[in-house]
Amino acid sequence: MFEKFTEKAINVVTEAQNTAIAQHSVCVLPEHLLLALVKDAKGISLKIFKSYNINFEELEKELFKEIKVETTDRELPALAFSNDLKVLLRQTLDLATKSGNATVLYEHLFLAVINDKYSNNYKTLERLGFDIQASKQLLEKLVQRKTKKLYHPEIDEQKEPEINLSQETDSLFDSKESAKVFERAVSKLSASNYEILGTEQIISSILEDKDSDLTKIFAQYGITAENFEEKLANIQSRQSEYEGRQIIFTPNAFRTMHLALQTAKELGSSVVLPEHIVLGLLKTKKGIAYDILKELRINDDDLAHSIIKPIEKQMPETLTILRLAKQEARRLGRSVVGTEMFLLGIIGEATGTGAIVLSELEINIKDARDVVEKLIGFGNEYFDKEIVFTKRAKRVLEKAWEFAKKENKDRIESAHMLLAITTEPTSLAMKALEMLGVDAVEIKEGIKKHT
Repeated sequence: MFEKFTEKAINVVTEAQNTAIAQHSVCVLPEHLLLALVKDAKGISLKIFKSYNINFEELEKELFKEIKVETTDRELPALAFSNDLKVLLRQTLDLATKSGNATVLYEHLFLAVINDKYSNNYKTLERLGFDIQASKQLLEKLVQRKTKKLYHPEIDEQKEPEINLSQETDSLFDSKESAKVFERAVSKLSASNYEILGTEQIISSILEDKDSDLTKIFAQYGITAENFEEKLANIQSRQSEYEGRQIIFTPNAFRTMHLALQTAKELGSSVVLPEHIVLGLLKTKKGIAYDILKELRINDDDLAHSIIKPIEKQMPETLTILRLAKQEARRLGRSVVGTEMFLLGIIGEATGTGAIVLSELEINIKDARDVVEKLIGFGNEYFDKEIVFTKRAKRVLEKAWEFAKKENKDRIESAHMLLAITTEPTSLAMKALEMLGVDAVEIKEGIKKHT
């Protein structure tokens, strides 16, 4: 039977046994289970008990006021479950099935305990002013399996807003490496006949630093400052840089910088490095600098992989989390990563503060996966389709970036990701956490304890 119980549900049953042992009871009763539910309550369940001023000590007195518990002074090898408790536990399996769940949750135990209006548990709670019907409705809503959807619930089909990099350009100068690149690029611009910074000046400036690891990666592909400049000298027109309005950057440089900023976040960095700029350029697939790279017969994917590989070796937490999030999306046949996949990624990463906080709240990967599957179901998207983030997921990543910068951290950490999730109360990640019995307050307190 217990193989279908989540870890949280098993912990409640274990606590019921401990309560029975503390009373020297000869068996575990339904009353012990109710006491365990109160003792182990978290999130919404804790709020339910608190709203009716139900606490362990007073409830214990009331529960055993009118019934006599058979006790023994002998040390028993193991406590058996009473017949009433066995019936109650079997009912939890039925409740799980009816709500469309493959596993028994804490809430199913709670529902089973308050379902029998002739039981001592039911009558005691009523005496204490507990609104059983209202609580049942809330618990049933929490455990009800969500309808599977072909499309991801967080997908917003509205057109993406126009990029406004002018609000983000300050972040491009946070790293010393990128600041130097732009200083050199502006100097090159002054020596040319142009007034607006393009991708060609930026890449040329990156290649000028012959001692950087990035320049050495370029050299492996036969790209040097000399042959880049040679190609650049043959460019007669900047037409490929202009595909929109004129601003401080050419539109393609503008787009490259925006993608560099997004790439930095996705690779777990809170500053934009020259590596991120090159990766941003490879994503745009446009502009003079990109055209030169293609003339030099560079394979985009190979160069991107060579740049990302050293970053991966540093094992930034967020990079691991996002990689795991994408794997979880693929497992469910999805090409979309929403906030719920971020949550699974944080748990799967296992070593960061975010994972530790969730573990202390008794959330494990198995239970979290079960809940996410109930929320979004399985898709049928092709595995070779590009993985994209929902707008809400992007907002979470943006918020995590802000938290990291506020703490003057070089990298986005799992705690920043988890804290950012709490800023999206209606997200799938928060719905999953609520179904697992955890709320934003507990998460924030847990993170605060570890920082």
